[in-house]
Amino acid sequence: MSVDGWNTVLVLGGIRSGKSEFAESLVTDAPVVRYVATAPEGDPEDTEWATRLAAHRARRPGSWTTEETTEDPRRLADVLASAEPNETLLVDDLGGWVTVLLDPDYQPADDVATIAELAEAIRTCSARVVLVSPEVGLSLVPTTPLGRAFTDALGAANRSVADACDAVVLVVAGQPVWLKPAASATVPAALGSTAAPATLDSTAAPASTAVPAAAGSATAPAIPGSLADAEPTPEVQLPDVLTHTPPVAPNQEPGNPWAAPTMALPMVATGLVIQPGMELPMPDEYAGPQAVDRLATLDVPGAGLGVLDRVVGFAAATQGTVTPQAWGSVRVLLLHGDHAGGASAGTVAGESARRAAQARAGRGALARLAAESGASLQVVDTPAAAPMEDQPALSLDQVESALRYGWRLAEQAADAGVQLLVLGACGAGTEAAAAAVLAATAGAEPPAVLGRVITDSGEIDDAAWMVRCAAVRDALHRTRRSSRGAKDILAELGGGDVAVASGVLLGATARRVPVLLDGPVGLAAGMVSRDLAGQARHWCLLADHGGHPAVRLAADVLGLTPLLDLRMDLGEGANALVALPLLRSVLALAAALPVHPSLGGDEDPDPDADEPDHLDETLDESDFAEPEPAGPGPASTGADEQPASGWRAG
Repeated sequence: MSVDGWNTVLVLGGIRSGKSEFAESLVTDAPVVRYVATAPEGDPEDTEWATRLAAHRARRPGSWTTEETTEDPRRLADVLASAEPNETLLVDDLGGWVTVLLDPDYQPADDVATIAELAEAIRTCSARVVLVSPEVGLSLVPTTPLGRAFTDALGAANRSVADACDAVVLVVAGQPVWLKPAASATVPAALGSTAAPATLDSTAAPASTAVPAAAGSATAPAIPGSLADAEPTPEVQLPDVLTHTPPVAPNQEPGNPWAAPTMALPMVATGLVIQPGMELPMPDEYAGPQAVDRLATLDVPGAGLGVLDRVVGFAAATQGTVTPQAWGSVRVLLLHGDHAGGASAGTVAGESARRAAQARAGRGALARLAAESGASLQVVDTPAAAPMEDQPALSLDQVESALRYGWRLAEQAADAGVQLLVLGACGAGTEAAAAAVLAATAGAEPPAVLGRVITDSGEIDDAAWMVRCAAVRDALHRTRRSSRGAKDILAELGGGDVAVASGVLLGATARRVPVLLDGPVGLAAGMVSRDLAGQARHWCLLADHGGHPAVRLAADVLGLTPLLDLRMDLGEGANALVALPLLRSVLALAAALPVHPSLGGDEDPDPDADEPDHLDETLDESDFAEPEPAGPGPASTGADEQPASGWRAG
């Protein structure tokens, strides 16, 4: 848990802020944990307080030991002083400790001296210590003497303990914000992580786009947070967000040049711990069905929107409103990472790197489709995966770093106001890696989920397909006794692109940003993220399965119904961008159409519109004559200047 010389952390937060859960997550991987409980039992008739204490006890793993200090508040300093170096102490919380300290049963007492003793015990403690304390200094000054005594004493205790601790984090609405880094070292992304530390300096000069390390490589630079070597590495920035404009049509004057890429956000340590069983938000369970029911009341001719009413329901649930708006700000994340070995059989060396470079330059199918849709594009380099048939695709350290990296990409998008993420990928061997993940998570047979290998000349390469099948088969045989946990699957089979994509889905879910999936990598990430946080799949929409067998199976397992069947093969993410204008049009239509007149809607929403006044006139031959040729002036678009189409049957 402790790296670079810092062992003690103070976790502050308000009531129900999630501070205790966050503190517990920091010590999850510690081998020996002693839970130091400070809160008094309270009134035996106070069932609500007893329920709170029981909930705290139920969260503690059976391997933890518990020690009570409620009988004597001075004993907490003795517990810290006697702790062994191999121990981890979780003190929860200082609010209960101050309550006991102010109890008349322990008076007279020198509160200031006792707090000073506690701070000194923290400074000299040889064990790792995480302390939890409520932050009450942001509230009103209490109107009672006892209330003021408590807030004053707790405020003094928090200040003294924070000064003694190596790090301080404030949890607000479940979101940790690091307030104090280590004095002479960098602060890791999360306590208990084996990842390399990341600095907290948000004003550092931006660096160039990161190029993550390949698995097994000793010389390539590592992705943010990985442990390529023992020394702390400089902060690595997120890749640039590119905003391209549509290409100029032939024989037309060029418009504005490509917009300059915006600089990426600096990395800030958040104390993020990605682990199974994460509790992330769910979409609004009522808004979606209500929005679909609302469609039946609109003035829509015929059978309405058909299967596209699911788009309205999805958007309503993720936006939390029965009248969802079309997504305005859209960002495409193109994940570039190759898989070595048999997984990439039949691909041309360097082709995926060429595609990624094309996208950065605003060329190629994906970049041009993004420009036409007004979507920004972010090309993300992910760690190259080792041959999965011979060895793990990634190390567990690389998996942890890749997950956090993907989470940060989603957070960056949310902070920039992005309303929809489109997940795409380009890399050699991605289909075989996705097939391996499906085989491990859904029990699929590799030949059933591996699509045909199509060469650049459009020919079917059955020999390469068999090599891919053999690679997946051998990888599954090699890992037959390995754990099938989400992180283990990413390390053994998934590789860097699937790991980063999984982090993106989790981060997007945490920030309530929907994701449009398209292709094997995104669906494989959906299978993995399901085991880390089951809520993630409810924020995903699948526009098209692309005819890919792995996408079909994963979508069925995840409960995602494809909206279209375009059968295009322009690369992962292209089908989603082709469908995006249609999805936007459906949302715009559903939001703008009025209620049907039979249900109380306005029959004529525009009372100023000119109505034709010749409905009862007798038509003669001149009414069916050819219209006069248009003059040199601009064509008229007024509805009252179209005599043949202006009348309607009574």
